[in-house]
Amino acid sequence: MTAPNGRTGQPVLPALLGLGQRGADRRRRTLPASVLKLPTIGIDIGGTKVIAGVVDGEGKIVEQLREETPHKSKSPQVVEDVIVDLVLRLADRHDVHAVGVGAAGWVDADRSRVLFAPHLNWRNEPLRQALTDRLRFPVVVENDANAAAWAEWRFGAGRGEDLLAMITLGTGIGGAVVRHGYVDRGRYGLAGEFGHMQVVPGGHRCPCGNRGCWEQYSSGNALVREARELAAAESPVAQPLLTRAGGDVSAITGPLVTEAAREGDPMAVELLHDIGTWLGVGLANLAAALDPGRFVIGGGVSAAGDLLLAPAQDAFRRTLTGRGFRPEARIELAALGNEAGLIGAADLARTVARRFRTVKRSRAER
Repeated sequence: MTAPNGRTGQPVLPALLGLGQRGADRRRRTLPASVLKLPTIGIDIGGTKVIAGVVDGEGKIVEQLREETPHKSKSPQVVEDVIVDLVLRLADRHDVHAVGVGAAGWVDADRSRVLFAPHLNWRNEPLRQALTDRLRFPVVVENDANAAAWAEWRFGAGRGEDLLAMITLGTGIGGAVVRHGYVDRGRYGLAGEFGHMQVVPGGHRCPCGNRGCWEQYSSGNALVREARELAAAESPVAQPLLTRAGGDVSAITGPLVTEAAREGDPMAVELLHDIGTWLGVGLANLAAALDPGRFVIGGGVSAAGDLLLAPAQDAFRRTLTGRGFRPEARIELAALGNEAGLIGAADLARTVARRFRTVKRSRAER
């Protein structure tokens, strides 16, 4: 979700380093090898949990901690307290030098404030300053899809691609673009909200307030909605799914549908085929706008593998503008799984890391 060469947004890494609009190679020459290898902490903030991990210069997670934040997760202060506690616990055992936070929501162009988080009660929250004041570490705040795309470009399925577009299929659809070694964030830091492209005028209502958004047809929510509607209507084709759910329509989940599809349930296979088809249509639209060399598909729904990817590739080829007369982007599954956001946030934080002696603080001071 970012713009690299400076035309639509300030390049993330070079901007932090004062490098202006130079390319990824320049970034590599400027950052000392010692800094590139510094261990940093990545934070992945979800609606009910916070995961923190120490990540080395090769993108490997050295240690990981997780803290649930149910029923209290809407409070910015509670989530901030959890982040601080996890970081300090990791800092006690590792010589870390910066913290990167991946948040599901809109992050401003300065990577300082969370403007809006759909699963948390954060509105224009000055998260970077709040954490910096309490941790005394350099802190970078990033959109979670941006962080995941960066991780895949650096260490995963998008490694070395000049123009990479990542789609994360979870509850909704997130997205990001990495162009020539820059996260393309757009003019205001809000690029990559691909899930809210309108694909069906007057279609299903979306929580964003509009109708017919892409994520209403190709996401975990869409998959579950269709499965539950069939089961609630007592459709014979949905009986195997309902049986798996113990007869409880509300117990039908995305992973349950995926498991059923892997075991050959025809209805589950058809549902994933529909989700994959809509995915391919949306990717063709993005190809017309962005012309990437590669699409990387991540998020929980991507666990369906070829059950999702094969229909997506078919639909992409059928609906791609200029098909048959243009190169086609590759479509691949993400390589780093659910840890991509954490790894990417930590790696982006490495650009502001510095060597310093960690100040040990007592638990009481925390």
